[in-house]
Amino acid sequence: MLMKRRILASILFFLAIELALAAPVLAFTPFGTRLLQEIVPPPTPSPTPILTVRGTPPSTSAQAAYLLDADTGHVLVDVRGEQRLPMASTTKIMTALIAIQTADLSQLVTIRQDAIKEVQAHNGSTANLVVGDQISLKDLLYGLMLPSGDDAAVAIADAVGGTTSKFVQTMNLFARRLHLTQTHYINPDGLTYLTSQGRPDPNQYMSAADLVHLARSAMANPFFAQIVELQHFVLPASTVHHAYTWDSINTLLSTYPGATGIKTGYTVEAGYCLVFAATNGGHHLLGALLHEPDANQRFVDARALLDWGFALPLIPPAS
Repeated sequence: MLMKRRILASILFFLAIELALAAPVLAFTPFGTRLLQEIVPPPTPSPTPILTVRGTPPSTSAQAAYLLDADTGHVLVDVRGEQRLPMASTTKIMTALIAIQTADLSQLVTIRQDAIKEVQAHNGSTANLVVGDQISLKDLLYGLMLPSGDDAAVAIADAVGGTTSKFVQTMNLFARRLHLTQTHYINPDGLTYLTSQGRPDPNQYMSAADLVHLARSAMANPFFAQIVELQHFVLPASTVHHAYTWDSINTLLSTYPGATGIKTGYTVEAGYCLVFAATNGGHHLLGALLHEPDANQRFVDARALLDWGFALPLIPPAS
């Protein structure tokens, strides 16, 4: 019995030697790659260290503030993060995400008069689209997100949804699928609509927490992330459309090292809003500020939150 065990051990030893010598060769063949993966499983990646809250975060002038460690989902700041508030043009994050995920980005979108009327009727922000132009959905998304074109939002909604109202139904369906429980849309651009009594319609709202979780999903899409990181986009004239130049309203991109997006917003009812993202040392933070008192204060507060968040200690997660 002892002799059999010694023989078996010797066989296993020599097999291990043969496998070690053959591994470099096997790795270059499909069969060998599969075999090595089965015999030698890949190493388990180390868990991402967690930013751990120490001390008090900086105060902001926002009615609601939320900051998330985007790598781990750990909430760093939550000030009235679940409160339903109007969110102005940060609405367009959902508009862009649906277009990217569900439509053919190469399709040509014909700019119609209803897109221009949306801007004129509500004094909205514009991509200065020209009626009759045919612009690819891919290019139109830059006009949606950089200058925050309300005309682009309606044009995209009509093209992707068939009608704006059907597209808005899809927006609310996506919100439910993403478990955004404090979110409801009535339009694709975030403009304030009035009720029959002439009051602001209260049915367009999000919480700061929902906005950040939506932004986390959106930023996971490479094309979306590419759009919102740009400060400037030029679309040369073609045989089917005029030339366009669009600049980002998000000045955080040019004033905060590592800023990667994502969207501003403003209406009288919503105040000044900002969803922001940045990376530092390979770590990613996402945040939202709703109902700030002025345009610049939202960027001041975002920079303060990011500085504080990136300065937090990185603690290995509990095993």
